[in-house]
Amino acid sequence: MRSSLKARFERLGPIRDMPPASSGSPAAVVLRRLDDRVDDRVDDRGAPARVDAAIALVGGGLSLLRAKRVIEEVITQGRAVVALPHVDDPAGLLGVLRSTGFAAAMLDTAPIDIRQLRRRLGVTRAQFAARYGFEIEALRNWEIGKRQPDTAATSYLRAISHDPESVERAFAPIMAEASPVAMGSMGFDRKPAG
Repeated sequence: MRSSLKARFERLGPIRDMPPASSGSPAAVVLRRLDDRVDDRVDDRGAPARVDAAIALVGGGLSLLRAKRVIEEVITQGRAVVALPHVDDPAGLLGVLRSTGFAAAMLDTAPIDIRQLRRRLGVTRAQFAARYGFEIEALRNWEIGKRQPDTAATSYLRAISHDPESVERAFAPIMAEASPVAMGSMGFDRKPAG
């Protein structure tokens, strides 16, 4: 016997309100599965927990379809990175995602202070430029605020900030294997930045 459309909707239960996100700051979130039981988790209403995770992403400004696809990517691939246009409560968002079986972390999107990074590494602008493949003029413009690094340069600078030795080895494997004497003669003797 076929049930009416009204009866089928009644069986689905109440519709949850999902207001569009309109405030908050943009954020990038990395999601991973905590375990293989993500598909089996249910909330206190009996709904799959992945639905709550998708709704949390909708609260960050994604469309429901995009949020669903992100959750499916995490379930099938084990990992996803998503840019959320509006996150007003980062800790709350991460808490909801963790409670639904996903490990979640915000990506660092703070601007990089290049002058401070150079000073921390103890190198001059010319040494930093040579070591990591930047143009000196671009570094100067970024440091004085005349220009901002593009997204790719910002990502590269963030990698340098987190692990400068590994980035240096990856950028210039021959230089990393050179003797300390040769490195000093090429201007890589780590003089304090000026």
